[in-house]
Amino acid sequence: MTEKVLCVDDDANIVEAYKRGLRKQFDITGALGGREGLQAVKASGPFAVVVSDLRMPGMDGIQFLSSVRKMSPDTVRMMLTGNAELETAIEAVNEGHIFRFLTKPCPPQDLSKALYAGIRQHQLLRSEKVLLENTLGGTMKILTEILSMVCPAAFGRATRIRRWVSKIAESLELSDAWRLEVAAMLSQVGCITIPTDVLEKVYGQKALSSDERRMFEKHPLIGRGLIENIPRMQEVAEIVGYQEKHFNGGGFPPDEICGNDIPKGARILHVALDYDTHLNDGVNGSTALRTMRQKTGFYDPQILEALDEVCQAESGFAVRDVGVDDLLPGMILAQDVRTTTNLLLVSKGQEVTSPLKERLKNFARTMEVKEPIEVHIPSKRSPSR
Repeated sequence: MTEKVLCVDDDANIVEAYKRGLRKQFDITGALGGREGLQAVKASGPFAVVVSDLRMPGMDGIQFLSSVRKMSPDTVRMMLTGNAELETAIEAVNEGHIFRFLTKPCPPQDLSKALYAGIRQHQLLRSEKVLLENTLGGTMKILTEILSMVCPAAFGRATRIRRWVSKIAESLELSDAWRLEVAAMLSQVGCITIPTDVLEKVYGQKALSSDERRMFEKHPLIGRGLIENIPRMQEVAEIVGYQEKHFNGGGFPPDEICGNDIPKGARILHVALDYDTHLNDGVNGSTALRTMRQKTGFYDPQILEALDEVCQAESGFAVRDVGVDDLLPGMILAQDVRTTTNLLLVSKGQEVTSPLKERLKNFARTMEVKEPIEVHIPSKRSPSR
């Protein structure tokens, strides 16, 4: 069996007994105490199952397993202890999300059965995560690319936002970045109910009538309503629904939710959307970030700091003019790609992908695309013009 099991106890004899008794059935690792256990998770993880004693000096089992949950969410956690108090069991389940609560002395066959059950649970969790990340994520990507051809301005923006959200999530070391990327990809889906001429005014920063503004303000809730119809997409729907919500509780929707009660993904999306708006106005990154910092209460400060780190990491980009055939994955479009009749094909700010390049090549076969196209590329990959 390839799945690994970690057993943690402050008694070295018990740890050795675990290793001797279980090594023929499992890939077993032992750790003496909570801190050594966390080091094992960091150095040798991920583990399918972690079994911990409750009463340990320095860091008890509840604290340890709660930390394991943050470091490795898919790891199944079990508590093995001589303390069988109901209150302790409830705290362990609530704080550490414990899969099984076993009491000492635990017969070897009972522990073995519990470990097998834990491994099966781990495999279930992993299979579901792979399904969601790959199948659902891939489906959403295809859907977004199709919709981008229907409404290039709105879904071009969604593609740009996805890139910023992904980089911010990476900076924050979030474990569910795929979910945030899906939310970013679908952040503008509610715009399909808005007339094209109104959207062009929105993205062109032109004045809207009161009716047009109300129409646009509703798009996050429309998007949330559409996404809620997809199984297991409730969290994504909430992120999309709160994308225009300010950290201080202002913005849209007008409810009592504020601060950390706003879904974290929505707080990230809000920062990325407003940053993109500034860039689309022709403002450089540092000026955009400075302007956003001045809007007290609008954004989660932690996420602004993460955006700052992302901006610094991207400061080495160079500019180059290329033709459609010379586009390479990873390049960032520095201008809208249009036909000679001024039809918008792809919005600026999008990262070039193989499907995007192929789509442009197909357009070029039937209509004339304006060339050259200005792109941003990392300076280490190409000299500036």
